[in-house]
Amino acid sequence: MPSDSDRFPTTPILEAISRTLEMGGAAALATIIEAQQDVGAKFLLTHDGTLVGDLALPEVEEAIRRQALRFLGSHETTRTFSFAEFAPELSAWSNARILFERIELEPRLIVCGGGHVGAALAHLAALIGYRVTIIDDRAEFVTAAAFPEDTIAPVLAESWSDTLRAEIGTGRGVSIAIVTRGHKQDEECLRAALASAADYVGLIGSKRRTTFVLQKLREEGFAADKLQQVRAPIGLDIGAVSPEEVALAILAEVVATRRGGTGAPLSQVHRR
Repeated sequence: MPSDSDRFPTTPILEAISRTLEMGGAAALATIIEAQQDVGAKFLLTHDGTLVGDLALPEVEEAIRRQALRFLGSHETTRTFSFAEFAPELSAWSNARILFERIELEPRLIVCGGGHVGAALAHLAALIGYRVTIIDDRAEFVTAAAFPEDTIAPVLAESWSDTLRAEIGTGRGVSIAIVTRGHKQDEECLRAALASAADYVGLIGSKRRTTFVLQKLREEGFAADKLQQVRAPIGLDIGAVSPEEVALAILAEVVATRRGGTGAPLSQVHRR
């Protein structure tokens, strides 16, 4: 009798996962966990919409592909569905269940500015599982001694914009927090960030300061829809005062954006 590994070869899926991670993309791994047949069959929906895997049942594969697309757009990391929930037309599979899992690199946070807030933000983000790059043009603010964590990379910038562009890469899975010391540095970083496909871009400062920077970039020709996506002032309103509290407010917004949260108190959400 053929084993599951013979019936459902995993090599093509593993190779597709490797390619997806190398490109910094995200994929959805689907595994049939309950069914009258084909339990253990796996499929991978890659970042370009290709479904890797083979059941020789086109209508089932197409239903899985559509649901995998919806799952990738949901911000969830894992979820089990019955076929009846997403493909009721497949009556023979209505009692079958399938597990979807998100496959992606650990999230990245690029912190522009190594001052008190930037340093606190880098340490806090590393603590909850982010791979962090912290950039500054002052060598004393980005020393290895200040950031001993393996998941924090301090980078000395000769040019804020060039350094940030190099660190952003494709922008997939990347959040950017601009917490520099002045308008000039803010503008340089924001120009580079807006040219990317980063998941999140936030700018620290008062309403007056951030409005000034955004207006200047608008006059330079940056698209209004791009500028509207910038979280400015950065962070959630938690009444933060200390650098550590400000860092917490920023990271809370970064996580909410990544996970699809609203930022509303859970007590209010549950009461509704």
